[in-house]
Amino acid sequence: MSLAGEGAVAIWHDIAPEGRDAFYAWHGEEHMPERLGIPGFVRGRRYVALEAALEFFNLYETDSVEVVKGRDYAARLNNPTPRTTSTLRHFRKVARSLCGVVASYGQASGGLCATLRYDVSETTAAAHLAAMRREFLPRLVTLPGICGAHLLIADDAASGVVTAEQRARGDATAIPRHIVMLEGWGDERPFIAAAREHLAERALAVVGASGPFALDIYRLQVTRLKT
Repeated sequence: MSLAGEGAVAIWHDIAPEGRDAFYAWHGEEHMPERLGIPGFVRGRRYVALEAALEFFNLYETDSVEVVKGRDYAARLNNPTPRTTSTLRHFRKVARSLCGVVASYGQASGGLCATLRYDVSETTAAAHLAAMRREFLPRLVTLPGICGAHLLIADDAASGVVTAEQRARGDATAIPRHIVMLEGWGDERPFIAAAREHLAERALAVVGASGPFALDIYRLQVTRLKT
């Protein structure tokens, strides 16, 4: 397992051009330290697009899924700082899920990351999870340049709670329900090719996934650990 825990907050979004500098400063100086100060949050990462519909991908890893549904995290979401409220107004097209990490394979965390957002019907959910754990993800981490492959599943109820931070953003928030993360430690071009081949719709359809599919590819900008 190369993820740092059994829970995660996964967020994708764009930023309005006029808020870009404020976003970078806020995210590094205030937001990531604040989140990593919450009990049970262990690592935060921010990625920027290489080939993606949404420019930024943020991942916070937690000890368990109960952490992302807990009182300490909810207290921060419902008591944003003035700087947070100001910066969130620049967010656009937000997708956010509070997740359980149901499978995680690999040797390390990579500087390249592909995320695939998709759905699974209730009738195929159990078979899909079994196939992902038994064969699909373990096979991915045997590919050249791939150092991690993970499956996150959203807690729909927890992800759908409306908080003060969400109201500050203004726009509706999408909730991706199934997320594959693929991590790479090599060069960009072969990683992108591998992600597009092995996370293609046809590859996921074989194991019971359904659309719409959203594949985005990123490079790491910053990592912060609990200090």
